[in-house]
Amino acid sequence: MEPTKELMLQMYERMVLIRRFESRAAELFKAGKFPGWVHVCIGQEASVTGSAFALREDDSICPTHRGHGQCLAKGMDPKKMMAELYGKKTGSNQGRGGSMHLADTAKGILCGIAILGGGLPFGAGVAMASKLRGEDKVVLGYFGEGASNEGIVHEVMNMAAVWNLPMVFFSEQNQYAELSHRDFHLKIDTLAKRAEGYGMPGVTVDGNDVLDVYRATSEAVKRAREGGGPSMVDSITCRWDGHYVGDPQAYRKEGDLEEWKKKDPIPRLEKKLMDEGMLDEAGKEAIIARIDQQIAESEEFAESSPFPTPEEALELVWA
Repeated sequence: MEPTKELMLQMYERMVLIRRFESRAAELFKAGKFPGWVHVCIGQEASVTGSAFALREDDSICPTHRGHGQCLAKGMDPKKMMAELYGKKTGSNQGRGGSMHLADTAKGILCGIAILGGGLPFGAGVAMASKLRGEDKVVLGYFGEGASNEGIVHEVMNMAAVWNLPMVFFSEQNQYAELSHRDFHLKIDTLAKRAEGYGMPGVTVDGNDVLDVYRATSEAVKRAREGGGPSMVDSITCRWDGHYVGDPQAYRKEGDLEEWKKKDPIPRLEKKLMDEGMLDEAGKEAIIARIDQQIAESEEFAESSPFPTPEEALELVWA
């Protein structure tokens, strides 16, 4: 499926939003504005945007612990996200989840799970419910190459294939699993090779080319929606920052970051848009100004919002 010019501009703006939102969130975290841990996906904007834009609004995603970009790409309100980072009552989880447990079911965003691969079983359950109800909704489950070695990921993929669930397994192969480069734990160049073992199609895409990601994911979503069952997309990209904000990255391969920054996904799409006359410098600056205003408003919203009270601690809890 080829994206329209309008959709390409929307994808460009969404990638810029993700990059600038996360950059600001990292600054705020370092300044001690909110607690917990923050894991950013800077460098991976094309993977999350291209995949999420291949879905309908009523389709679902399973975010990971590095889920800011995934959730923003699927349409989460930046105000609700920032307030959640601050632990405020107006946040997406009313301040109870923080950075690693973002959720917005109205946008099809199932709750992020901090455990690697832990969101995929929930995604499979939602996909099974959709199938039993005779709906045509699709679930896209995010995970990384580190999570791909977890037993639960293999179990869910096998079950999804056997039960022919409407699910897309989307790997953001960002070169590092916590503090280990992929070479330490993988002997294959792409996780798509594992798909055959589950009896599902697998495809490898350039994870820094948002259009390549969008096309491949759209095909996988179409297959799932039409009853063809699950498939896997392995998106080859790289995270620029450490495992967490503040990670000294002593384990990083020499020269690795410099090479990947040459493949920055945002200028790649920007060049295409400019070459084809869909964007100019004035339009680019207008987009950046609009996004920076949105982020500033999100920060102000989070700062001015109340914390949940101790008396509310047992609300939203079910036995």
